[in-house]
Amino acid sequence: MTKPLNIGMIGYGFMGKAHSNAYRRVANFFPELEYRPVLKAVCARDEVQLAQFASNWGYESVETDWRALIARDDIDAVDICVPNNLHHDIAIAAAEAGKWVLCEKPLSMDVAEGEAMVAAIEKAGVPNMVWYNYRRVPAISLAKQIVDEGRLGRPFHYRALFLQDWTIAEDIPQGGAALWRLDAGAAGSGVTGDLIAHCLDTAMWLNGPITSVVASTETFVKERIHQETGVPTPVGIDDACMLLARFANGSMGTFESTRYARGHKALKTFEMNGADGSVFFDLHDDQYLQLFEYRSKQTGEKTEGHLNGWRKIHVTNAEHPYMDHWWVPGLTIGYEHSFVHALADFLRGVETGKLTEPTFGTALETQKVCDAILTSAKEGRWVETGLE
Repeated sequence: MTKPLNIGMIGYGFMGKAHSNAYRRVANFFPELEYRPVLKAVCARDEVQLAQFASNWGYESVETDWRALIARDDIDAVDICVPNNLHHDIAIAAAEAGKWVLCEKPLSMDVAEGEAMVAAIEKAGVPNMVWYNYRRVPAISLAKQIVDEGRLGRPFHYRALFLQDWTIAEDIPQGGAALWRLDAGAAGSGVTGDLIAHCLDTAMWLNGPITSVVASTETFVKERIHQETGVPTPVGIDDACMLLARFANGSMGTFESTRYARGHKALKTFEMNGADGSVFFDLHDDQYLQLFEYRSKQTGEKTEGHLNGWRKIHVTNAEHPYMDHWWVPGLTIGYEHSFVHALADFLRGVETGKLTEPTFGTALETQKVCDAILTSAKEGRWVETGLE
């Protein structure tokens, strides 16, 4: 027996497409799940574009006021896919209405908002998840498995990059439906909340809490036309950020993110080095995970020798994370499948009564590191995150 789960999604942009695809496909490839998402309603302000989106993805109805969507008795779960400054009010209202709540990252504009959201979610006791989808890339999930198996040994270093180049032109405006990420009032921060937040979530999932940071940020274009007013307005977001981090386990981290790396659209990489091995991942080559082992997990013996070196693992076998639900070994999947995996894990977690990570509470930890980064960049000093 299956149970329908009526979805009410707020927002229809890039993430609205990614989430809608996951809702439509999850039952096809994870048929064992008890819950079956139903695209009951989608909400946004532009009625014409909203109607087109709803028709294209198969939503049964539309709303132009998110409060009306939350108030509907036929909505079980609310999915928040809107600019960051709207997350707080929508999430709290949805939780108070007893809805399940899924929210795009970052969780909030700042820690204070995030704490209020977590308090509301925990008081309501509703299932919740934040869509840090990169955890569900099979190669990254395999890296987590390798770390948990102890194959890397004592961790020493973690380094990550997330590089883009789409805002270099000075005539790109800020604000509005498509460019709200360049407006501090809507986004809260720039690459810190948008890109480094992804890197931090993955890093702490693999390597544990970050306890302190020292960071530097830069805004290269100081003023842009605001689309909603047509007036030149100071730019309040960070275009680039680089930081050093210390983890609770004693290891060190470096992170860099920018939208000014000419030639890079989404260069997202990480490498983790331990006493017994290392792993490396590149989103541009996301079907592979690179592994170097210095000590055999089976025998404990060092593996130095004339054939020692990095292995490039093609993560498409049935024994790899999630891949038994897709094609035969050697055939690949894409970016959109990470959202299908996240949704499948969320629904399975509801079935078993175990919340699926990252929860609002876990995403709040990432927000604490983001806030510490921005404080450090402003004050020019090491800042404690409060995590341990």
